[in-house]
Amino acid sequence: MGPPGAGKGTQAKYVAEHFKIPAISTGDIFRANVSQDTPLGQEARRYMDAGEYVPDEVTNKMVRNRIDEPDAEPGFLLDGYPRTLAQVEELDGMIAFTGHRLDAAVVLTVDQEAVVARLLNRAAVEGRADDTEDVIRRRQELYAEQTAPLIEVYRARDLLIEVDGQGEVDEVTARIFDALDVVPQS
Repeated sequence: MGPPGAGKGTQAKYVAEHFKIPAISTGDIFRANVSQDTPLGQEARRYMDAGEYVPDEVTNKMVRNRIDEPDAEPGFLLDGYPRTLAQVEELDGMIAFTGHRLDAAVVLTVDQEAVVARLLNRAAVEGRADDTEDVIRRRQELYAEQTAPLIEVYRARDLLIEVDGQGEVDEVTARIFDALDVVPQS
C-alpha cells in the first residue's frame, strides 16, 4: 500500500519475483482493459481519467477472478488492492475461501510533494493521460480519505509493515526485503 506514485508497482514486481508469486496489480489490469477498449476498460476509463477509484464491485470481481487462477495458488502479492474498507472485507472473504491467509501489509511511506513530482515525470516519460497534476492531486485526496484508514486496520491485525519509500529503487527494495525477512510465510 501507499499513495499513488509511491513505487508500489515497481516494488511489487521485485517482491513477487523474490517470493516466486504473481503480483496482481489492479492498475495494470485496468490499463490493459482501457487500451483494449473492453467494456470494463470503457467503464474504468471514465473513473481513471477523473482520478476517481473504479467502483468496488468491478474491482472486487476482477481480483476474485485473478486470485482463483492456478499461478496464485502458492500465494500472491496484491498491488493497489484493497483501497477501501469495503474492499478489505471482500478480500477477507476471498482469502478465507481460497484457504490463504494474509502474511503482511506493506505500506510505502513517501512525501506527498515528492510523489506529485514523480508522477508528473512519469506522465511526461510514459505519456500517461491519467497523470495530470489535477488528477494526481485528486488521487492523493482519495488515498487520504479512503485508503489511508486501511493502515490502521492492518496495524490492529499486527500485519502492517511500514517502509520508507523514498530513495533509489534498490534501496527501497532492500528495506522491504529486510522487513519481510522476519515475517513467517503461510
